[in-house]
Amino acid sequence: MKTIDSAFFIVKEERIVYNIKRDEVMDMYYLDTDIPVELFQRVLKKKIYVDKSMLIDKFNDFIGSEDCYFCITRPRRFGKTINANMLGAYYTQGYDTHDLFKDLKIVQTASYEEHINKHHVIYIDFSNVPQNCNSYEQYIDSIYKKMRKDLIDYFHIEVHETDDSLSDFFLASQEKFIFIIDEWDSIFYKDFMQEKDKKAYLEFLKGLLKDQPYVELAYMTGVLPIKKYSSGSALNMFDEYTFLKDRSFGEYFGFTEYETLELCNKNGELRFEEVEAWYNGYLTATGIRIYNPRSVVKALKNNYCESYWTNTGAMDEVVEYLKYNTLDICDDVIEMVSGEEIDITINEEFRAGQRAPRTKKEIYSAMIVLGFLSYYDGYLKIPNKELMQEFEKALEDKSFGYVSKIIENSKNMLKATVNGDTDTIKSILHDIHNSEIPILQYNDENSLSCVLTLAYLAARDTYRIEREEKSGKGYADFTFHPRRKNDTAFIVELKKDESPEVAINQIKKKEYVEKFKRENNNHSILAVAICYDSKIKEHYCKIEELR
Repeated sequence: MKTIDSAFFIVKEERIVYNIKRDEVMDMYYLDTDIPVELFQRVLKKKIYVDKSMLIDKFNDFIGSEDCYFCITRPRRFGKTINANMLGAYYTQGYDTHDLFKDLKIVQTASYEEHINKHHVIYIDFSNVPQNCNSYEQYIDSIYKKMRKDLIDYFHIEVHETDDSLSDFFLASQEKFIFIIDEWDSIFYKDFMQEKDKKAYLEFLKGLLKDQPYVELAYMTGVLPIKKYSSGSALNMFDEYTFLKDRSFGEYFGFTEYETLELCNKNGELRFEEVEAWYNGYLTATGIRIYNPRSVVKALKNNYCESYWTNTGAMDEVVEYLKYNTLDICDDVIEMVSGEEIDITINEEFRAGQRAPRTKKEIYSAMIVLGFLSYYDGYLKIPNKELMQEFEKALEDKSFGYVSKIIENSKNMLKATVNGDTDTIKSILHDIHNSEIPILQYNDENSLSCVLTLAYLAARDTYRIEREEKSGKGYADFTFHPRRKNDTAFIVELKKDESPEVAINQIKKKEYVEKFKRENNNHSILAVAICYDSKIKEHYCKIEELR
């Protein structure tokens, strides 16, 4: 027997070599458990799986180095937990997981055999809160006791004191560990967390991980980046990789455009173009196009594209900013719903433990971190049709006053258009123009397009609506492609300070309708001219049936 640390711990020098499943020897909470092995095995059994195993090779280069701390944050449903399971299944000793990885890309690398099943792994999901937990103290005490028990039982540590830090137990083991921490920030969402608790939690992680010789790799993931309380942040040893600033691991979280195309080709039912419209729109810091993986998988399984966005509560916060038009956020969202981008510079990111965002940039930063908006090269936008629907739903709330009324009236706008009721169309547009919403006051050329987008919002349920679509010899302002065979297709051309006849003639002259004839089996197409006279502030409309 060898005494360690002034008789606080006694450690047996002999070590047990495990070549069998851990649960056949002893049950562990966090140390070398089979949880990531079983979870990754389930992932591989899915019909739809995208190989992200080369992420392992990137981490292998840093094992045991000074730069071994990684915090990778992404919105929910972007594959963070799947990658955590993959890493745990690969590194955890006591198991032979070669069979799980034999068909994956990582097998072809030089580092594959060097590290597979060669490391002690602490795998912990911080979102697992004890039953009836009502305080941070209960939460962290449960983690402390379980991890302490794992170390004592596995390494046969005889304890003479019970109030030592976890780092003392790890040091007493005389071993090195890979830490895989999933959902590190989930505790910040709990109602019982106070400001002092948030700081205490960061100090707990600091004591466990920072500058500790037993840490050979730390992979930490969650939704929110680490809050920087000061230049001497408790967790400043971590290199952070976020949606805004990740130039190293972007392709491993979410499906790339090529991977999504391959999945669509293999599926054979859904067209890539449709999947692209629904779930594309995110870009990494290096410009790689990324798709929401959960939504893509759901669409391919169901052979149907729709919003598979799961409301996690975060959208409720976004709605609050819209309701009170905080810092003109609502006006910007209306513009983005119409398909426009917002020109804004966002450098700093909303972080874990931070107070509710107050400035416009903080609010947008939070929305980017949560995945509701995408940001690249100085432009902010709603990333895709899936998220567009979420914002449209939010704007339908009665508390949004005139905005919700506009959206409600959009059903009448569609009905009036297909029935040729130009008086109703003019009346609806007149009401929108006279609303209290600044962005809809025709302050610039995009405002008329914003008005039309909101006026026809309900049409998105039954039409594929395109703006500036290439058709015939030019680009049509708005094209409405029916999803149902009996609905009427139509083209809308907008003009300011021009007559409706000019707009109708442009539709004819540039042969916008030819593409629609092919799509609609030569059924009649409506040419819709909507014009605005800025001098007398009146709308005009003309509808003509084309064959």
